[in-house]
Amino acid sequence: MKGIWKRLGFRRPDEMERFILFKAQRNAYLFLVAALFLWTVYESCRVYIHHSRLNLMPCLLLVGASLIQGFSQLVMTRSAVKDDDDSYETGPLVRIVVLACAAAGVLAAAAAALVLMGVRT
Repeated sequence: MKGIWKRLGFRRPDEMERFILFKAQRNAYLFLVAALFLWTVYESCRVYIHHSRLNLMPCLLLVGASLIQGFSQLVMTRSAVKDDDDSYETGPLVRIVVLACAAAGVLAAAAAALVLMGVRT
């Protein structure tokens, strides 16, 4: 299986390539969060000024991206320090509870929006 990936040109990046990839992903993430935030503000202003229907897509995408980032950071931090006795990051129960409540709130808001907008699933 490794031979197939190698023949296709896939390989593990070295430390410098990983750093460059991380910076590029960080820049893309920050751009997407900023764009979704501006889209959310635009949609909110449009609804307020023109009394039109609210488009919940940018709001849900922004909250979803934030939740995914928070959960993945939490999981990676826990796995990085799981065997370290001196670390305080091994049991961030409060952050897990807050992120779970936020995720449940987003799902409830999305379901309520679908019901109120008359969308049939």
